[in-house]
Parts: sequence; structure tokens; C-alpha cells
Amino acid sequence: MRGILQIANSTFFLYYLLSNLSYLALLIVALLSSRAHHQHLASLRLERIKASPLTPPITLVAPAHNEETSIVPSVRSLLRVDYPELEVVVVNDGSKDRTLARLREEFDLQPARLLYIPHIATAAVRGLYRSGTDPRLVVVDKEPGGSKADASNAGLNAASSPYVCVVDSDSMLESDALLRIMVKILEDPKHVVAAGGIVRVLNGCEMVNGRIRQVRLPRNPIVIFQVIEYLRAFLIGREGWARGNMLTIISGAFGVFRRDVVMSAGGYRASSIGEDFDLVARIHRRMLDEKREYRIVFVPDPVCWTEVPPTAKSLGRQRARWQKGLVDVLWPNRDMLFRRRYGRIGTIALPYLWVFELCAPILEVLGIATIILAAAFGMLSRGFFIEFVIYGYLFAAMISVGAVLQEEITYRRYNDWRDVAWLMLYCFLEQFPNRQMHLFWRLQGMWQYARGDVVWRPMDRVGLEAAVSPRTEQ
Repeated sequence: MRGILQIANSTFFLYYLLSNLSYLALLIVALLSSRAHHQHLASLRLERIKASPLTPPITLVAPAHNEETSIVPSVRSLLRVDYPELEVVVVNDGSKDRTLARLREEFDLQPARLLYIPHIATAAVRGLYRSGTDPRLVVVDKEPGGSKADASNAGLNAASSPYVCVVDSDSMLESDALLRIMVKILEDPKHVVAAGGIVRVLNGCEMVNGRIRQVRLPRNPIVIFQVIEYLRAFLIGREGWARGNMLTIISGAFGVFRRDVVMSAGGYRASSIGEDFDLVARIHRRMLDEKREYRIVFVPDPVCWTEVPPTAKSLGRQRARWQKGLVDVLWPNRDMLFRRRYGRIGTIALPYLWVFELCAPILEVLGIATIILAAAFGMLSRGFFIEFVIYGYLFAAMISVGAVLQEEITYRRYNDWRDVAWLMLYCFLEQFPNRQMHLFWRLQGMWQYARGDVVWRPMDRVGLEAAVSPRTEQ
């Protein structure tokens, strides 16, 4: 028994060390990449892209299911996006509330005879509408498909542009977001097949007439932890992986894709739980199977603002679903592991996700159990244990601090020093009990998936107009 515990403790220590070193490597790569991109921004002239006749049209696809509280300000913000040729396709996915009625009232929807070819099978389309006040707005009304993927596919069928940008209907794009994200695509349109922007937390910000007036940090601890998590995930994780062309996910809240590539991959898998992750994985597979040169990039300065879960209950549902989505993608694509055909995706990116993302909650629980057993058998050095805990705590906090500093040095969205100070403080409070709560939710998601429980559990929303700071009323 003692020998087994010694081996187990050594193994888990090595695992934890490798996990932290991986994050450190991603942080270093991300800092170098961010610095290069920031220098590139100094010479960027967005007006040239806007005025160029070569700038391709884009269709914004916004799936909506029971979004009556946020659909109108969200669509208004999409129509305000500064881009030369823009189409907005809202897909009402069988909403049971007043989502369609709100759209009809605010945008004077009229039945339209539009070309709709169902290249990708979806639930039945009940009607097509065009706005009488802004002809760029098209609304697809369809039977409920049971997933965001099905609604997104209907939007892809209705889109008329060579590029599509799928956004959440509870999110808002900054006015220059599409111009900025298209910079990377237009630099290499032959090879760049998809690009992701950064998603930031809307809760607490000041908003006037559907626009962000001032970025403010919320005072809800659950939301503040998510602000840090989003900064870490995007400015470190996705920035680092994209540098090696190993980006495996583009957020469903904000991503631009070449429509022909998405259609050739079969669109979104209707039964997928994490449709954004699943689509990118299938694009990687298809491009590598066909031995085509391609790039999937991340652009850190175009911003999409989104409402995040304000309560532990709704956050738990979201994180359990994310973990189920991870399993739902990795397991069907397990044949890509360590095969020469799939290059760095099969030998680095996917193994990392298996070991340090999918299995992490299980291994962490086992690690805690072996530590408790080792202590019970008198095998645990108190000094070593204390040093290990302090090391792990400080290392994790420093990674989060690195993400916050990268944000402030490079992009400076939080201009109030008190907001930055709060972010720094919460970087050191993140490990307990926030980490343990996420551990439980991820294990819950894996258990639900194993039982076949893949039912969509909606997030509690207060609506875009209510999610922002009450200071907007002043």
C-alpha cells in the first residue's frame, strides 16, 4: 500500500508540474505573439479595409431561442457594426416566448420571398422575413431543432456571403470588430479559413443606446472570477495555441469562417453539445485529410461582449455543459491521436486536451485522495506538503496575474485603477472555493454525459439591458 501511494503521489506531482509548465509556455508564447500583434496594430488603417472594393461581404448569423429580454438590443448592436457589406440573419429557433414578436415590432418584419436552399438539413423552416426598416436584416423562423447547432445551420443555409460570423444573440460586437478580425483573413485569404476574436464580460459595463460607454468591472464575485477566466483563456490559451496553428476552438459567441469550408465540412453537427469546438475539430480533420494548407487564427483586439452567468446555479449548468461538449468532441475524434496525417493537432493539441482538460478533474480528485491517504499513513512530509501547496497556489495566481497584466499593458480596457486592483486581488482568491466548485461541475458534466443526459439546460439571463451597470441610468 505504501509503495502504491508513493508512486501515485510522485505521478500526480509530475502531472501537476507538467500542467503548470504548459501554462507557463503558453503564457510566454502568448506574450510574444501579443507584442508582435500590438506592433502591427500601430500601422493598421481600418479605413482602407472599409473602403477597399476587395473587402468581402459577411453574414452575421445569430441563433435565438427564448431571447426576448436581449434580442432587440443585440440585433441593434449587430446592425451598427461598421462593415461595408453586411447581412444579419437572425434564426428564431422555435422560441416559446416573444422573441419573434419583439423582432416583428421593432424592425417591421415583412414576409419575404428569399432564396433558401437547405444544403444542410435542419428542422423545418416556417417562414422568412426581411426588415422593412433595414433590409440588411433577415429573420428565419423555424421549428425548434433542439440545439444551437441546428439553428446555426439554418442561418448558414440562408447566408448569402462568402464569410459567416456566428454570434450569440445575447452578445454585442464592438463597431469595428469585423474590420479588425478581417485583417488577419485578408492578409492570407487563401489559407486562413477561420478566425476567432476575444469574448469579454459585459456584466457591469455602462451601456447607452445599445453601445458600451465605459468598461466597468462588476461587483459580483462570481462574475469577477469569470472576467479573469476569460482573460486567461483568450489572451493566454488561445493566443498561445493559435501561434502554432493548433487552435482547437473558436468561441461560439464570435468567430468568422469561410462559408465554403464550413459547408464542405457539413456545417454544425446538429447533435453536438459543444458545437463551436466540434466544428473547428471537423475543419481540422477535413483539411488535414485532404492535405490542404490552412490556418485557423486568433485575433485578440476585435471584441465581442457577452452576458455571463450571474449565479452559481447557472454557471454550474454552463460549465457542466462545456465539459460534456469536451467529451462529445474528443471521444469521436480519438482516432486522430498520434497519427502522422494529423500533424501537430494529433500529436500535441488533442493529447493536451485529453490529459490536461478532459482528465484533469478526475486526476485532481485522485490526487487529493492519495494525499489524504498518505497523511493517514504518516507518509506525507508536512514541510513538503506546505511548500507544494504554496507553490501551486502562487503559480496559478501568477498565471492569472499575467493575463490581467497583458490586458492592461496591451489593450487597457479597464481604465479605472480600482477595477484593475480588484482584478489583481481576485487572482489570489480564485483557488478557493472557486476552483473546487468548477471541479465539481466538470465532474458532474462527465457523469451526466456518461448517463446519456445531454439535455440543454438554459442559463439564467437578466437581458443585455439589465446586465449592465445601473450607472447607465444616471
